[in-house]
Amino acid sequence: MEKSYLIPASIILSTLVVVYGWTNVNQKIVSNEENKNERAPIAAQIIELPVVWGNLGAQMISAGVIDRAQFEAVYESRGGLSDADKKLIDNLQNGNLVANQENSGLLLNLFWALGLGNKNEILEKGPMTDPSYGGAGGFASTGGWILANGGAMDHYSKHLFIVLTPEQQALVEKTSKNIYRPCCNNPTHFPDCNHGMAMLGLLELLASQGASEDEMYKVALQMNSFWFPNEYATIARYLTSKGVKMQDVGPKEILGINYSSGSGYAKVEQSLPREQNQGGGSCGV
Repeated sequence: MEKSYLIPASIILSTLVVVYGWTNVNQKIVSNEENKNERAPIAAQIIELPVVWGNLGAQMISAGVIDRAQFEAVYESRGGLSDADKKLIDNLQNGNLVANQENSGLLLNLFWALGLGNKNEILEKGPMTDPSYGGAGGFASTGGWILANGGAMDHYSKHLFIVLTPEQQALVEKTSKNIYRPCCNNPTHFPDCNHGMAMLGLLELLASQGASEDEMYKVALQMNSFWFPNEYATIARYLTSKGVKMQDVGPKEILGINYSSGSGYAKVEQSLPREQNQGGGSCGV
């Protein structure tokens, strides 16, 4: 297992680039005219995820994983939370989550808090607890979560927001070991940055509500494409250069180490002419 270190939150999200994604037969794409085409750009899509959010936001505020005042203060400098955003942290009866490029950063932070605070064996027995790293508190996913009431480690794997059956836990374990993100070189099973911890929270939510393995990979790729639009556009261009359409390659393969890990993506990028304004998602709040 490759070591991972605290990633500065100063990495900046750069230019938004179009990327193609998959639709799921159990998902709705709430879309405008250009989204009727299955190859509509992810950046333009509004995707209804196959999970009910319910009162999870309110639960996390009540438990202190999210400090409401601090959370709102962060978004004040970004134009403030919309009414729809506020419902995700206030409403007790939210329906299915709707994701788009505009709210993808908010969902990233909500899933991050969920993955961090929800009690799970992956956090308690997985790579995060390897003593050679000096404890679980020194990673970007833990030290970088500054919006809790108290310290992030006061909430690390402490709350029963989602309780999984043994079968559901096994599914989270399995998928998390094969879902990477281009900012790091570790799978979700080693959630050392915000994107990894957020993906862990999302996978737990999906599994708890009966999603299949295939559905979990599809949703994971859709959210990764929102969080890393430039990188997945580059992967799509790479596949096109090989005569392959991205939507014809399975989400599981795209999310694996050869494409979506930091090292895998670097090889993909190096094989194409370098473009200006390339960059990825920030690993900070």
